[in-house]
Amino acid sequence: MDLSYWLNVTLFKMGFWLTWALIPIVVEILPALFSAIGLIVRQFRQKKLEMPDKMPMISLVVPVYNSEETLFRCIQSIHDSTYPTELIQVILADNQSTDNSFEVFDRAHNHYNDLNMQLIHTEQGKAKALNSAIYGCIGTYIINIDSDGVLEKHALMNMVLRFENDYDIAAQTGTILPQRDMIMNDEDSGWFKRLLRKNEYFEYAQAFLSGRTIEAQNNQLFTMSGAFSAFRKEALLSTFMYNTNTIGEDTDMTFQIRERLKRKVAICTDAIFYIEPIAGFHELYTQRQRWQRGELEVIHEYAQHAKLHDFFTNFLIRREMIDHTFLFPKMIWMFASIALLFFRYSAIMMGMSYFIIYLLYVFVGFLNFICVKLLLKDFSDENSFYGSLWWVTFTLPLYNFVLSWIRFIGILNSMTETSSWNSEKFGDEMDSAQEILENDYNWVKHKRG
Repeated sequence: MDLSYWLNVTLFKMGFWLTWALIPIVVEILPALFSAIGLIVRQFRQKKLEMPDKMPMISLVVPVYNSEETLFRCIQSIHDSTYPTELIQVILADNQSTDNSFEVFDRAHNHYNDLNMQLIHTEQGKAKALNSAIYGCIGTYIINIDSDGVLEKHALMNMVLRFENDYDIAAQTGTILPQRDMIMNDEDSGWFKRLLRKNEYFEYAQAFLSGRTIEAQNNQLFTMSGAFSAFRKEALLSTFMYNTNTIGEDTDMTFQIRERLKRKVAICTDAIFYIEPIAGFHELYTQRQRWQRGELEVIHEYAQHAKLHDFFTNFLIRREMIDHTFLFPKMIWMFASIALLFFRYSAIMMGMSYFIIYLLYVFVGFLNFICVKLLLKDFSDENSFYGSLWWVTFTLPLYNFVLSWIRFIGILNSMTETSSWNSEKFGDEMDSAQEILENDYNWVKHKRG
């Protein structure tokens, strides 16, 4: 065989494919690698927080909507917190519940009669419920938690201590984790649901205890979790309050504090809030599309005047490019793999390049795994459970690839549909797509006939 043949096989064909393969390596893997290493190093330089002479009053706002099955446990977790009960004000903001949430509140109010707790009725919508409750808060710090989750007993204390030790912090998000007991006692479910829930737990642990910790180091936290976030009252009252015209009201509030007020937004890694694990793939599908739409709405609001050349100076532009623009090449890879086979590209060569990229994702996952283990060192049960799921590092890249497709669909749907809290279910969208394909096929068949 002559030299031109080998040049064609190696430099030209492989070089073309490796150019595509470099996109995830340069854009995602290498930055994640350096960030994870830096985070591991910083864990050994953490300063111990000091207890103030006097603990401040805090106000907890709990939006309630058809929460009769979870509300009592949520209130119980507030009462059982290590934070002094007499320094806690609780406002439940019921936004048009149609179940027995009020009866649950009444039972909890009688059971925990030492807790300063009240219920108010608001207009429907989480943002409206939060806004209505905020003006009734009397605490130095205002903390929002969802009614379908529970607080780790030290969460409130740790979050307040972080505020008291760093007066530059205007707002914080806590760490959100799916409830491990519900995942551990899930043996009656099918294998796919169990696998999905364990990947979700791993994703949340790495997203908060690694990803958001890295973002917060340079005051670039993109989103405070709507499930558990806290504010200095004076900072929150200086904002335009929660935006009722977006489904990403938590992200919008994050940007209000950082971009408009020029204040610091942090994450309190040892303030944990436990949520219910995902019910199944259909809920995951609608949830992540909703998150994607909310993110796009906020980016449109705050990055509309930014330019592409700000990529290296504006983290929002980098986020938009990585989370949205580079989604398209990811999707193209799958179809390109099929198309390139017809151009006599080696299936083995393409398969090996995919496998190498997969191993790089796994390697970054293991580094993040170490980061999370370090951050969970004070929570022995949680640390042990997380450690037992080490094998999820090998399935997480595939799980994230599926999420990329869901986010991609969310981008497309946001272009054609108005913003709403509930996206169309996966099964319904598949039925609609099948109907369109059948109609197109029948139309073509009719024309040819």
